[in-house]
Amino acid sequence: MQNWSDADLMQLVMQKHRPALEELYDRYIKLVYSFSFKATQDEQHARAIVQAVFTRLWTSESGFNAEKGQFVNWLITITRNITIDHLRKEKRNQRYIPVSSEHWEHIPDHPANNPADVISRKLMREQMEKAYRHLSKSQIELIQSLYWEGYSLSEIAQMRNEPLGTIKSRLHQTLKILRNHLIPEMEG
Repeated sequence: MQNWSDADLMQLVMQKHRPALEELYDRYIKLVYSFSFKATQDEQHARAIVQAVFTRLWTSESGFNAEKGQFVNWLITITRNITIDHLRKEKRNQRYIPVSSEHWEHIPDHPANNPADVISRKLMREQMEKAYRHLSKSQIELIQSLYWEGYSLSEIAQMRNEPLGTIKSRLHQTLKILRNHLIPEMEG
């Protein structure tokens, strides 16, 4: 396979031909790694990005189009986008110290320790858990990514490799389901 062009190998990768992916990996691992290492200055992050890039090649449905340019430029664009997503996620994680609502009750003198607030939060959490049962796994992941992890709709669309309109539509349907199941609970 060493004599095959990058475009030919990528066509085979689209057909889930593992040796073709291994050949592309051998050809471009150093380039992808050095690009991601320069951006992150961290060996572990660079390795995670390399893994994400070659996973994207394996799972991509759109693939490489030789008429639009060289394979190496397409690969670097994918690497750049994944690196940007990775850096944004790291930055977001550094800003917040994760404290779940269960832990608030253990923080002394926290204003959220008012007994009425504690009961209210517990009731709300129970209602949310009941309403979550009516959602699909992808709808729950969407809610968590958007509201709890802080990703924008555009970032979620890019991470899932789906059109932004699809994500917006899924969010609309998800919120409608939650509203339908939360309002009767809250009124009753």
